[in-house]
Amino acid sequence: MALSITVASGKGGVGKTTISANLGVALAELGKDVTILDADIEMANLELLFGLEGMKTTLHHVLAGQGPPSDAMYEGPAGVKIIPAGVSLEGLRDADPDMLENVLEELMDQTEILILDSPAGLGKSAVTSLAVGQELLLIANPEISSMSDALKTKIVAKKLGAHVMGVVLNRAGTDATDLTIEEVQTILEATVVATVPEDSEVRKASAAGVPLVIKSPNSPAAVAIKKLAADLIGEKYVPHESEKTSFVKRFIGGLFGGR
Repeated sequence: MALSITVASGKGGVGKTTISANLGVALAELGKDVTILDADIEMANLELLFGLEGMKTTLHHVLAGQGPPSDAMYEGPAGVKIIPAGVSLEGLRDADPDMLENVLEELMDQTEILILDSPAGLGKSAVTSLAVGQELLLIANPEISSMSDALKTKIVAKKLGAHVMGVVLNRAGTDATDLTIEEVQTILEATVVATVPEDSEVRKASAAGVPLVIKSPNSPAAVAIKKLAADLIGEKYVPHESEKTSFVKRFIGGLFGGR
């Protein structure tokens, strides 16, 4: 039986799918058999981060009874497996959301770690993801509006029996009004397990259809996500040699003004 992690947020636009995709790849780089499923059958985005748009078979087809989950599974970087939800209106029309729980349970027997990229909010697909996932990783931005929605998601997840692994503060450090880690932990009554800084490389990676941890592995956001991956499986994070070199260059550049 797989370890299932539902990556959820109370609202859209906080970077949930970016965390799901890159966390999955980072775990695969650590030798884990990982499957990432886009459970957002209405507003899918996961496939865009892997350059998988336009795939012939997607989760929509599986939910329409047109084949098993394995038919919609594609291999990505480091051997991670991705099941895109699909973006066509025709596919969405034929998909039966009631089949999602059965699909998720079937996948639990086929992988070591199953990451569910849950829809934002608390619609039917989101609640199904929260109910099936053993663990909840809550993604939020360090601002009050993000906290209220995240808190609602956490409360529902706990009622459904999910264990809250913790909170990932994404796009942190961009504003003087950002909530502190202590404030976030007090509001959500959950531990902040990672802080992912605002990073211009994230947008570049998304535009290229390549996960950040592959395209810019030494970027601050990528390193934060790789540290999170190691923490989640109880391993010590070991920086790649190129990361050490990058740090030295930044340090020297800071001392001498980039000369």
